[in-house]
Amino acid sequence: MTRNTKEKLSTITVALHWIVGLSIISLIAVGVYMTDYEVYALYPIHKSVGMLLFLVIVLRVIWRLKQGWPAPASTYKAWEQRLSRIVHWVLIIATVTLPISGMLMSGLGGYGLAIFGWELLAATPNPDEMGKMIPINGPVAGVAHEVHEIAGKVIFAAIILHLCGALKHHFVDKDGTLKRMLGKRIN
Repeated sequence: MTRNTKEKLSTITVALHWIVGLSIISLIAVGVYMTDYEVYALYPIHKSVGMLLFLVIVLRVIWRLKQGWPAPASTYKAWEQRLSRIVHWVLIIATVTLPISGMLMSGLGGYGLAIFGWELLAATPNPDEMGKMIPINGPVAGVAHEVHEIAGKVIFAAIILHLCGALKHHFVDKDGTLKRMLGKRIN
């Protein structure tokens, strides 16, 4: 099934939702851990998974634009519909912003870009200072770093709101929204 209906979401919609959602949550957890505890060995993994995920994110955005928003499983108040739409847009924008800002931060900061060792943009190490890089564009890399951190915090808050909404639909409204996102048909 490739079309979303009120009763069932397409397999593609469900798969893209869970792949992107769980990957973003994992990357946020790894990102916080690696920066808080200075676990530098995780940086290449974080960057590689993030860049590969970006391809899936692009597919998800194209799919969303092609399919439109799924019809609500039930009738909701106007404020609930607005909040839902805002949270979904924030999730989409932040999932695009995070990998782009991460790639700009790394590439322009002189750290290069590589996917599991496959070099896409060479790092520019500073020969005078071991472990330091020569930025290609330090100011833009700095802005990208700030955007990456802010987008991470924004998406974390949006994910919490999204999860709260899903639980409300399931336990309070009992409308089948969560079941539908798990790939099940609802009445």
